[in-house]
Amino acid sequence: MYYANVSQQLPHTSRVIEVTGNGKVMATPNYVQIQIEVQTRGKNVQEAQQENAIIMNRVIQSLLALHIPRENIQTAFYTISPVYDYEDGKQIFKDYEVTNAITVKVTDTSQIGEIIDTAVENGANRISSVQFNIDNVDAYYQQALSLALQNAQMKAKTIAETMHLPLQPQPIEIVEELEKAPVLYRSMAMVDSKISTPIEQGQIAINATVRVKFQY
Repeated sequence: MYYANVSQQLPHTSRVIEVTGNGKVMATPNYVQIQIEVQTRGKNVQEAQQENAIIMNRVIQSLLALHIPRENIQTAFYTISPVYDYEDGKQIFKDYEVTNAITVKVTDTSQIGEIIDTAVENGANRISSVQFNIDNVDAYYQQALSLALQNAQMKAKTIAETMHLPLQPQPIEIVEELEKAPVLYRSMAMVDSKISTPIEQGQIAINATVRVKFQY
């Protein structure tokens, strides 16, 4: 019985190593966004609105007195909602709730505790968000992307050397995997000359990930 040499009849197919490269760069935030809210309630919606407006105006004026530029103070949302109680399965109207929320951009992060305390002292009754950010995030991302590519090359080289494969140095495909905005923080306590609300300023991790294919 005759058997053909199958390996000679099959066309040559390229062999590929696919690796995932990861890069991370730590950056210190250069501004913070604080969301400050004033919530008021009343049986009469107009009275709740008026009380809310008086308090929020007082809060804004107190922030301006701390040398926060007016253009760094922006309305985030404004809502009017009826509030109900439930008795014996029945919905009973209680009052109206008015919420006015502003976002404050603070470039001097040493002011964060003082700003929160000042807002609360002047009538704000909810701080719903304190978010650290950086302006030039793209520059940090480019650094992380470069590290991710280097990481992918090192992984492919390690695999090839371990398996004794003739790896081609240039990749045949690079796919960038986009991620969400940086959200990771490393704790680093802020120190102020006076006692105020303690806020932890951290370093933001900017991550990049690539999938890279090499031929061998």
